[in-house]
Amino acid sequence: MGKDIHSNSRARPARSRIAAMAFLIGAFCSVSLAAEPARPLVDLELVLAVDVSSSMSLSEQRVQRDGYVSAFRHPDLAGAIGSGARGMIAVSYLEWAGPNYQRVVLPWTIVGSYDDAKRFADALAVEPVTAQAGTSISGALLSAGDLFAKSRTAAARRIIDVSGDGPNNAGLPVAPIRDRLTGSGITINGLPVSLPRGGSNGFQSFGEHYLNLYYERCVIGGPDSFLIGIDDLGQFEVAIRRKLLLEIAGMPARPRLASYSPAGGRMFDCSMIGTTAR
Repeated sequence: MGKDIHSNSRARPARSRIAAMAFLIGAFCSVSLAAEPARPLVDLELVLAVDVSSSMSLSEQRVQRDGYVSAFRHPDLAGAIGSGARGMIAVSYLEWAGPNYQRVVLPWTIVGSYDDAKRFADALAVEPVTAQAGTSISGALLSAGDLFAKSRTAAARRIIDVSGDGPNNAGLPVAPIRDRLTGSGITINGLPVSLPRGGSNGFQSFGEHYLNLYYERCVIGGPDSFLIGIDDLGQFEVAIRRKLLLEIAGMPARPRLASYSPAGGRMFDCSMIGTTAR
């Protein structure tokens, strides 16, 4: 009997230490959770995924960049942002080319006023313009998806605004990546750029209407997705501004899609463009 009493007397301090440790762990977890700040709510998280492949000349790249800069300096853009329920968006500017080139030029930035938008434009304007080899739309979409995962804001709408002057020709096939992202609630809009090149029809070898149709069938998707095509260098500024205003305001463009054109009967196998591994 005396042995049992001695055993119980040693067990009581052990149980007390375990209880004290459990209390301290619980208190630490409670403090940690309380200290974690809530993510700011914005109306939209927007990734501008901009093609800088070497198929565009540096002068064309400059016009493209200036189009985004001008859009963010335009008072209409600040007005569209202010019309939202929270009056703020989060935006990041990503440049892409081949499967191994994606560069975050400007990280996530909250824009909630004309001054915020102008600061974003000013920061973008001083970044160097570069051109890289390859056109991996799939790589651009994967990188944009990673940006959403790292965002420190929360939004009901998430959009990738992807521009490009050619089909996916490197890296993973684009359609499965598109489907994965849109399946998670992300909208992908397109800005296909079909500038005249040398060739029998004055456009790139895939034809004047091909790229719009390709983007419609293989790239864009998700709620209210749309594309606005550019076939003239002078259209950049107005087209980019219009597209951003529609995206920020949450208004579908209802454009006349490429599939309604005479070239619209062409069928695409999106999985056949790009390799099966990075």
